[in-house]
Amino acid sequence: MNDKTENSIRLDQFLKLCGLFATGGQAKQAIQAGQVLVNDEVEVRRRRKLVVGDVVRFEGEVFEVDVESESEPEML
Repeated sequence: MNDKTENSIRLDQFLKLCGLFATGGQAKQAIQAGQVLVNDEVEVRRRRKLVVGDVVRFEGEVFEVDVESESEPEML
């Protein structure tokens, strides 16, 4: 595997980790409804791989992906 794949997280997992959704099903619904933006573009693929530096927006909250550390996602 390359570094990009190893240092990635799926969009639905990231949203749950941020505490925005309690279940993957809830995250999936929001993603497929076009309510989630990744790098200022609507993303409808729940399995989209996020990498360090990607910016995720949902309902006015903004998070930057930092999967290299074990810390909680940082809200911008």
